[in-house]
Amino acid sequence: MDSEDDMHDANDSADDDFYSGGEAGLAASDDGDADYDFADHDSDDSPELLSLRQQQNYCILSEAGIKQRQEDDINRVSTVLSISKSEACALLRSYNWSVSKVHDEWFVDEERVRKVVGFPEKRIEMPNDRELACGICFENCPHASMSAAACGHPFCSVCWRGYISTAINDGPGCLMLRCPDPSCAAAVGQDMINSLANEEDKEKYGRYLRRSYIEDNRKTKWCPAPGCEYAVEFVVGSGSYDVNCNCSCGFCWNCTEEAHRPVDCATVSKWILKNSAESENMNWILANSKPCPKCKRPIEKNQGCMHITCTPPCKFEFCWLCLGSWSEHGERTGGFYACNRYEAARQEGAYDESERRREMAKNSLERYTHYYERWAANQSSRQKALGDLQSLQNDKLEKLSDIQSQPESQLKFIIEAWLQIVECRRVLKWTYAYGYYLPEQEHAKRQFFEYLQGEAESGLERLHQCAEKELQIYLEAESPSKDFNDFRTKLAGLTSVTRNYFENLVRALETGLNDVRPSTSQSTGNKNTTSKSLGGKSKSGKNRTSGAGSKSGSSSRGVDDSNIWTCDQCTYVNPRSAKACQACDHQHR
Repeated sequence: MDSEDDMHDANDSADDDFYSGGEAGLAASDDGDADYDFADHDSDDSPELLSLRQQQNYCILSEAGIKQRQEDDINRVSTVLSISKSEACALLRSYNWSVSKVHDEWFVDEERVRKVVGFPEKRIEMPNDRELACGICFENCPHASMSAAACGHPFCSVCWRGYISTAINDGPGCLMLRCPDPSCAAAVGQDMINSLANEEDKEKYGRYLRRSYIEDNRKTKWCPAPGCEYAVEFVVGSGSYDVNCNCSCGFCWNCTEEAHRPVDCATVSKWILKNSAESENMNWILANSKPCPKCKRPIEKNQGCMHITCTPPCKFEFCWLCLGSWSEHGERTGGFYACNRYEAARQEGAYDESERRREMAKNSLERYTHYYERWAANQSSRQKALGDLQSLQNDKLEKLSDIQSQPESQLKFIIEAWLQIVECRRVLKWTYAYGYYLPEQEHAKRQFFEYLQGEAESGLERLHQCAEKELQIYLEAESPSKDFNDFRTKLAGLTSVTRNYFENLVRALETGLNDVRPSTSQSTGNKNTTSKSLGGKSKSGKNRTSGAGSKSGSSSRGVDDSNIWTCDQCTYVNPRSAKACQACDHQHR
């Protein structure tokens, strides 16, 4: 959509959640003029509100927050079961920090739970003698220097300290530490660790305990960003798996790869594997090289004549076309730049199979390269947009505030535009992975997908250019600009329209493009033609034939808007006589 008048009514949905699935009509302006008639966005959709909306199905936990939640769970179990905090902690560790599961198991069979965890029903006290023999060093030690777990087996403080230190240095297994007596399975609780271990070991034990709380709990995970110490508590089954950590890392809760909505985790996994696999290297070798007839090493020919000499130690000379020995070639076979033998054999079908394999490999490689280059380009654009956003927040916004004599609170529409750009670049990037795995035979879905992708990308490019190029004019101004408020309205409008485009794209992809009827692929040229046939050229590399009724490009200038209506769900342009959208069957209201 290159026409600016498409944005007339888009602001109606500006308060909707980002990708909430709300329907937003993209109706053309009645007067047909390029008019950015939008309400001011200053009072709504601040970054703080957007962050709150996006985090409604998960919670970011700092180290202090993790510790507090852990303490709360331990206190709850301790209170309900009337046991010590140390025993409650051991119970929760054994049941993956699930309070409800601990309660269920305990009240069903307390004796079995005690046996599994290592809690004797009654604590056994050490003998009340003045001196006791240590079970490790076998030295007689004063009673005051001896300690024992709930089982009552006495060991001296020195041996306990060494035993605990060795277990802690061995790793997280120290959380399930048992009595040193080989025949005893009594648990060594956190209270004993705190009273007997040195400060360094106690600190390590505490870190293992906090890690256990996150890693063993199915509702929590660490943020995968390098060096990040935040964890995320997620409401399982709440819809979107996208998570945005406080460290600015966005990732998928389900697979812990970077956030990839609306593409599913299986597609992302296949795409990442393909990008890192050797299969494309082999396709390239097959498409662009031939094996030496003697040593079979692949050789690439990028220029020159048909006389090929293999590298040492082989040094075999052969014809590139027919792979025959060069000693059998010369002027009679076509010279250095042709091969009569090859042409004759080719006409007889001798090279059909090898040529077919080579052509298939070349086509496969070209198709993969097409999608990968655009995937990578959007990733690069997103990284640059993130850098521009950070630069804007750090100093440029303050500079713009001084130049335009407006408080920074009145300039947050610029931050919102950049946040939209960053998010849309991420979505657009993954649509190319989706497109690569979309079956070729599903022509209607592919056409509809490429139409939505092209419209979304076109809108995003306009927004990105406005936020990047036009903003620079006001940053370089020496005094307040009279048309700055017009720029505010234009940028806010482009932000809203771009959001609507991407909502349509995300909604369609998440439903598997199921709104498209299979019959549309057979109806090119008639009323059932899919939206992909309308106006312009998609950034995905596919041409869209310009047709009457298109809202895209300059062709919309010559169309009578009273004879068409635009589908709220898929943005397809329909004739006024149609009662339902001809692309997705959505009823016209």
